[in-house]
Amino acid sequence: MSKNKKKPENKQEPAQEAQAPQQEQPAESPELKEAQEALEKKQQELDETIRLLQRNQADFENFRRRNNSVRAESYENGKRDAVSELLPALDDFDRIMANADKADEAWVEGVKLVYRKFTEELKKLGLTEIESEGKFDPNLHNAVLSEAAEGVESETILAVLQKGYKMGDKILRHSMVKVSE
Repeated sequence: MSKNKKKPENKQEPAQEAQAPQQEQPAESPELKEAQEALEKKQQELDETIRLLQRNQADFENFRRRNNSVRAESYENGKRDAVSELLPALDDFDRIMANADKADEAWVEGVKLVYRKFTEELKKLGLTEIESEGKFDPNLHNAVLSEAAEGVESETILAVLQKGYKMGDKILRHSMVKVSE
């Protein structure tokens, strides 16, 4: 007998329980609202601080790159200035070498050795002689004399009066040349 008896179902209780939490939902308290606003304000400050730090880091990277570039350029400028100061000595060596056949052979060999060492060291620093054969180029040459020459095309270099030099793409001194009219 007791097996066939069914318990009466109470269908209203779960519905009432589901409605109860909705009805009993507390309104936001002023303290909670203030805390949320303070939290949002702190989050905005944090985000702004992070953006500021990222900008500062990017600015520092740009500064470092720019500083390295300026340092390398300053080094190259210093090297060019130093080599420019040595060019008169190189010219003197060129004159000595041009008149070497009139001096004692042992002395000439010693001067040739010093000249060779001197020019090799300048080449290591990047010094190259400006090519002064063929056509006159006002970007590389300084025409100080001109002469009419038969059978020679106009503005052809006839003689080099003083060699010109450059380091990389920077001209230290233009070649002084004599050109045909």
